[in-house]
Amino acid sequence: MADCNHQCEGCPSSGNCESEIKKAKLNDRSSVKKVIAVLSGKGGVGKSFITSYLAVSLHKKGYKVGILDADVTGPSIPKAFGIKEKAVGEDGIIYPLDSKTGIQVISANCLLEDDSEPIIWRGVLLGNLVKQFYEDVLWEDLDYLLIDMPPGTGDIALTTFQMIPIDDLIIVTSPQDLVSLVVTKAIKMARMMNIKVLGVVENMSYLKCPKCEEKIPLFGESHLDEFAKKLDFKVLGKLPLVSENATKVDKGEVEFIEFPEFECITEAVIKEGK
Repeated sequence: MADCNHQCEGCPSSGNCESEIKKAKLNDRSSVKKVIAVLSGKGGVGKSFITSYLAVSLHKKGYKVGILDADVTGPSIPKAFGIKEKAVGEDGIIYPLDSKTGIQVISANCLLEDDSEPIIWRGVLLGNLVKQFYEDVLWEDLDYLLIDMPPGTGDIALTTFQMIPIDDLIIVTSPQDLVSLVVTKAIKMARMMNIKVLGVVENMSYLKCPKCEEKIPLFGESHLDEFAKKLDFKVLGKLPLVSENATKVDKGEVEFIEFPEFECITEAVIKEGK
């Protein structure tokens, strides 16, 4: 329907609507306590890094964590963890791959023989793969399942929000002039879909001088706090740009990054889950 607001419950066309999507359900062998999606309004702001390091940080605190890489056409989670093996399955169950420290990961790149091969699929097929990752993968006794969403508010994000029971959404942005526009779009989409926004993370907020530790705003002064008041959302944290972090991610060593500035984000996620 042209005027669909994507809220199927109570809709007079429910059950007879081409946009209505069947909810995904975990298989009988899986158990997930909380599902958290990580979304950015645009690419290039470090969404996948935030997803990866949130998993690492939660795991360090004793939680069992998995990552579902829903960024099907631009999967980067396996590379961050140095995972090169391919996923296997049997009897309708797909086994996720374990990172070096025991974080469960599934991604489109875990299925491709050649990681450099592009996935040239239409939206329906991409959405179905995300659904399969949720339903058919053995997510064993997870405290948190993190979903690395594709950037933007397009078809895959919409389908994922409709299919998968997401408890909280974290939005990642950077302190650029377009922040107000892209964050507004992402938050409005989440609210239209009845997805709770846990808060916003401002990545690459500043560069810390290696000599005097002065905070240098590379993209100009942040206006996120005043914008948060206007749109009524929480600022979970403002993270510095650390070149060593990017180097370790490129080497597949995200699990060995020490990033104390990230602690406030991890604590906010844990507090919300209590």
